[in-house]
Amino acid sequence: MDFTETTVLIVDDEKNTRDGLRMSFEDEFDVYIAANISEATEILKAEVVDVMVTDLRLGGEDGMELIDQALKMPKPPICILMTAYGSVDVAVDAMKRGAYDYVGKPLNLDELELIIKRAVRNRSVESENVALKQQVDKRYGLENVIGESQVMSPVFDTVRQVAPTRATVLIEGESGTGKELIAHAIHNLSDRPKSKLVIVHCAALSEQLLESELFGHEKGAFTGASERRKGRFEEADGGTLFLDEVGEIDSGTQVKLLRALGERTIERIGSNQPIKVDVRVIAATNRNLEKLVREGEFRDDLYFRLNVVKVLMPPLRERREDIVLLANAFLKEFAEENNKPIRELTGDAIQTLIDYDWPGNVRELRTAIEHGVVMCNASKIGLRHLPPFLKGESPTRLFPPPAGDSNSTGESAPSGENLNLAEMEKHFIRRALDRTGGNRTEAAKILGISRRTLQRKLKEMDSDE
Repeated sequence: MDFTETTVLIVDDEKNTRDGLRMSFEDEFDVYIAANISEATEILKAEVVDVMVTDLRLGGEDGMELIDQALKMPKPPICILMTAYGSVDVAVDAMKRGAYDYVGKPLNLDELELIIKRAVRNRSVESENVALKQQVDKRYGLENVIGESQVMSPVFDTVRQVAPTRATVLIEGESGTGKELIAHAIHNLSDRPKSKLVIVHCAALSEQLLESELFGHEKGAFTGASERRKGRFEEADGGTLFLDEVGEIDSGTQVKLLRALGERTIERIGSNQPIKVDVRVIAATNRNLEKLVREGEFRDDLYFRLNVVKVLMPPLRERREDIVLLANAFLKEFAEENNKPIRELTGDAIQTLIDYDWPGNVRELRTAIEHGVVMCNASKIGLRHLPPFLKGESPTRLFPPPAGDSNSTGESAPSGENLNLAEMEKHFIRRALDRTGGNRTEAAKILGISRRTLQRKLKEMDSDE
């Protein structure tokens, strides 16, 4: 660490002492000297002083009073006390009043230099830690969950109340409402913020893969298990495990998850050796778990284990007063990221954002603002810069038919008065299956969903028809 820019103020009423210290330290530090409290105070007001080394006796003045004054400055220096009248009581009093350390006279210059450097290093580390925590808070704390609407107030209250506890939390809400941000906030405000937050997207994994992902496996437990692997529960030991889309977990894994929550133990696949884990679980879903319980698709005992405290994330259409706040935050983020001098949205653009229902919620709004920033070369984002769907223009078809073939299944896309989200979803699912010759895995990839989610949707479509 380079100390040449470290400013050190030496305060001593003896000229030889302060001049001697200045000459000894001026090659290492940027040194100022003062003979009394008045001179020292003027320097403290005029300069940013990193370290102040003051004698206890300054003629008829008390160096402890100078320390008191210095520590009240907007940017207080590190204070080190010099005294020829050293005693345990003086040292304890100095430390109680905020001094970093003290040295006795006659001075050991090497000792004083080491104390100064150690103090500067410690403050530097503390500053870095504070800055890092502020970055973490900004990214994952409640500061990043933007909202002033009435419906968001109970969300914030619940998060603050439940975060310091060990309770399992269930976050419910439509896709794109910010459930993962809430999980981060709960973890960050908990008693274990320095431990890991491990995230598992349950819908993205098959039954066997999900079980292995959560609980790990032993070598040879199944085909392809070439070595022992720790699961996410073990990885999150001492921290938090976030299970996203928990409603997609199959019945067999639900049983194991119930045991892990109840007994705080797991077993790797291929082993009967229980492993103790200390994990706080947060789960999220965009499905109605109570309905799934009634339909026999989700265990009621697991539901009760997960639903100790519920956080319900409202859709964006129910918190329209937050749309402008969110849009401005996204605008600032993407303008900085793309190095564009965009400062605001025009009035017609804002009104359009407020009037739209946002089926994709906050995630969709974020994407729309990023589109606007990319397309804008002015200082304001106008309506013309926003995505076509916000301007009443027809969106690009997700699955355009092959040339000369409007639809090989003979099914026309829903349009006009028949246009609704459920019918559009069914149409795109059928179109994807047609394009892949009925291959559900490939169709799921085209649709951007998991195979299990596609299977569920097909089952729902069959029950509707």
